[in-house]
Amino acid sequence: MKKLNLNLSLNLSLILSLSLNLSLLLYPFFLIAQKTNPALLERIRKVENSLNPGLVFGDSLPNYNLEQRMRETGIKGLSIAVISNYRIEWAKGYGWADEENKISVSTETRFQAASISKTINSMGLLKLTEQGKLDPEADINLYLKSWQFPYDSLSRGKKISTNNLLSHTAGLDIHGFLGYKRTDSLPALLQIIKGEKPANSKPVKSLFEPGKMFKYSGGGTTISQLLLMDITGKSYAEWMKKNILRPLGMKNSSFRQPPADSWQLATGYLRSGKAIEGRYFIYPELAAAGLWTTPTDLARYIIDCQLTLKEDKGKILKKETMLKRMTPYIDKYSALGVIIQTNGTENWFNHNGGNQGFLCTSWGSMKDGKGVAIMINGEDFSVAGELLNSVAIVYGWKDFYKPEFRKTVRVPTDSLRRLCGTYQLMQDTIILQLCGENLCMKEAGEPGNGYQTYFTDPDTFIIREQPNILFRILRDGTGKMEAIEMQQNRMKVKMKKISE
Repeated sequence: MKKLNLNLSLNLSLILSLSLNLSLLLYPFFLIAQKTNPALLERIRKVENSLNPGLVFGDSLPNYNLEQRMRETGIKGLSIAVISNYRIEWAKGYGWADEENKISVSTETRFQAASISKTINSMGLLKLTEQGKLDPEADINLYLKSWQFPYDSLSRGKKISTNNLLSHTAGLDIHGFLGYKRTDSLPALLQIIKGEKPANSKPVKSLFEPGKMFKYSGGGTTISQLLLMDITGKSYAEWMKKNILRPLGMKNSSFRQPPADSWQLATGYLRSGKAIEGRYFIYPELAAAGLWTTPTDLARYIIDCQLTLKEDKGKILKKETMLKRMTPYIDKYSALGVIIQTNGTENWFNHNGGNQGFLCTSWGSMKDGKGVAIMINGEDFSVAGELLNSVAIVYGWKDFYKPEFRKTVRVPTDSLRRLCGTYQLMQDTIILQLCGENLCMKEAGEPGNGYQTYFTDPDTFIIREQPNILFRILRDGTGKMEAIEMQQNRMKVKMKKISE
């Protein structure tokens, strides 16, 4: 099941037989750790059995099991690396990199990093500033040689800087990219920026003047890719490999698109459980979405940032530059290629990513050397979020995990049965059906039951996976249901029943 369009808005892999049960037979795993001692193995076991959602129904934490949640959500494969005291304490892979061919996820299996590519991209652009080749506050057109940004009246005479591009404050459009099938003709970089065929995206253009506010733009990041190439005169993938990835020790990472046949690649899977046609899509928008990597390599990047901040002992940037990189540029969150999140009194640098069939998240603390990277080859982020919470619980990350507890009410089965049917939600067709004694929601044509609903009162329900969305039953004067209203923030959309 898709998201229902609800977002309106280590070298050696050791197979460790920790226990013999059905879930491990279904979900093979690989583990690396600096010390596979009993205490560490117990921490790993706790992480695997303490998955918790942000929204909890009832009075106590459910503490889900990882393999169970992977089966429930249809996630084929998952890989994780955990950072403690400025080192990778352990990394592990679960499930299938490719289910059909029975290829297991190992710690060297590469996943698409999607928008986490942007955070590595920023290291490259800021490296150029340290080398004196780029003024990050100057007009980008001073450095662009193969193309010039077409300023118009929407720019209000203001110029776009590299820092604007990296912090998503350039006032540009094109949030993200769709990717291309492996059989498609791939556009050149300038065709993507100009929106010319065979590109499947529109031109990157101004929406408002730069420096006004945050507006996420993968299009702006793609311009920074061209900027790096015009300044260096090199291929983006090769320059980033030599100057950023290899110095960081990210040996299982590359911006090369299409990827090499020799790499260990995960296959992307849709919500339906079907593999993506051709196993994965191609993203020539390298800086915005094109990185193939592993959680272990992302952990190496995170640790380098942390050591730079602590001791000025990073392999890429100086401490002064890294501090600027980690400082929000206009608002409280968006810095130069990273999102700054505050949990309690502690700041974290974070970036998430999502391509067709792939999702991922990365977190690093600004102090004390803590962090995690998680990647999946699926389209349900709930398991990754719950696993992140589990790491925070087991490792005692103060104030990181703050669950919201909500009470639920029991709605009679007869009342739920009257809600069952097919509904129109914009261009999607949504089905409400009974799943045992509960009401479940899914998109028409999707297998299984979909999302279980939870009623907070007799006429209001939510789904755990997207708790910021309310579904409210609208009734006429006689109490008969007229429609179901979906509300997210200030946007409201009616779902009308079109058949029983």
